[in-house]
Amino acid sequence: MKLCHVSISVRSLEESLQFYQDMIGLPVKSRSFVRPGLEIAFLGNSETEIELICNQDHTNVFVGPDISLGFAVASVQETMNFLRQKGIATGEVSQPNPRTKFFFVSDPNGVKIQFIERVK
Repeated sequence: MKLCHVSISVRSLEESLQFYQDMIGLPVKSRSFVRPGLEIAFLGNSETEIELICNQDHTNVFVGPDISLGFAVASVQETMNFLRQKGIATGEVSQPNPRTKFFFVSDPNGVKIQFIERVK
């Protein structure tokens, strides 16, 4: 079985699209209006796909504190520097074992995003 995608309800589709395109590097695959006030966008590549749902009738988006999305990066430090230059607040780097380093940021809706470097 393969995970198809992760759906995220968002307050602002434009702000969320900018974050996932510019900070994560996911291209927009499709974008459509389901009905007035409800728009959906799929972003992704061959390995990762995210669905962003913006429902103007449901603007009180709640994200639980115990969910995060993890993305592999070549360098935690370079990614952290890039995000900070873009004005994104980053958490501290953690290294729970010699082979893994990571840190967290929050997307515009409060979803925790983890950037993970596998140390060789």
